[in-house]
Amino acid sequence: MSGVAAGFTVIFVIIAVGYVLARRQTLGLEGEIVLGRLVFFVATPALLFDTLARSDLSVVFSPTLAVASATAFAAGALYVACAKLWLRRPLPELVIGALSASYVNSANLGIPIAVFVLGDASFVAPLLLFQIVVYSPLALSILDITTLRSGASRLETILTPLKNPMVLAGAAGLAVAVSGIHLPEAVLQPFALLGGASVPGALLAFGMSLYGVRVLERGASPRRDVALASVLKIVVQPILAYAMARWLLGLDGHELFAIVVVAALPTAQNVFVYASRYGRGTVLARDSAFVTTLASIPTIALVAALLA
Repeated sequence: MSGVAAGFTVIFVIIAVGYVLARRQTLGLEGEIVLGRLVFFVATPALLFDTLARSDLSVVFSPTLAVASATAFAAGALYVACAKLWLRRPLPELVIGALSASYVNSANLGIPIAVFVLGDASFVAPLLLFQIVVYSPLALSILDITTLRSGASRLETILTPLKNPMVLAGAAGLAVAVSGIHLPEAVLQPFALLGGASVPGALLAFGMSLYGVRVLERGASPRRDVALASVLKIVVQPILAYAMARWLLGLDGHELFAIVVVAALPTAQNVFVYASRYGRGTVLARDSAFVTTLASIPTIALVAALLA
């Protein structure tokens, strides 16, 4: 389980650096906001474009893709249904909560765990591309529309999601991959360099958000929302992944183990960046990412003990 320890160590160290930056006010009082906007508008779109433009789309169509997409939508839908009927949350908070319950940390944690624990990074590639191509654009488009100012025209409602840098970058990268065009390295390298700041930038912003606050603080944190999202992410999604892979697709052995491990990964810090961008559900996203990251350690260890 050295791969699990290594992956989580990297995450906690970078989050701790962000916390220290906030504590010392190295980036100023608005450092977290500026860093979050840099990640949202520049680094992550560059990463999406570079990843998709270089990708071999043939690896997407695999059992991992089927399980990842089905379980993500199922966990997200369960959150929306429960939070809407039980907690009476508005749509933007429902979207952030659904992402917190289903959006997997497939990059900065998924890749090292896939390499060190599963022995093959290709297990996480379909999930990564699914979240880039389908899940993020869909969620961000809903957030774009539902957080528009009142009185927005129909044309503005239609065009707003199309102005989102994530959607534009993903569409452009996918177009390059589908067309088969091989862009020169000199063209792709700037996107690779900028995209390299996405994952550490999101982790640093997350760490900065923890300074001066208490996770799950009474009166400040939506504890019931966090509990619902965390249980769906760490317990329900892996169980759904096992059931679908084992009994619907007939998988077993190492492939079944890999699919369940990937489903047991915690909520991605990207969700916090999205929430900060729209100013909705930020505490929910922050606390859910923190809780699921801690809870996923024993969960992945249990999965390994049962299925490895």
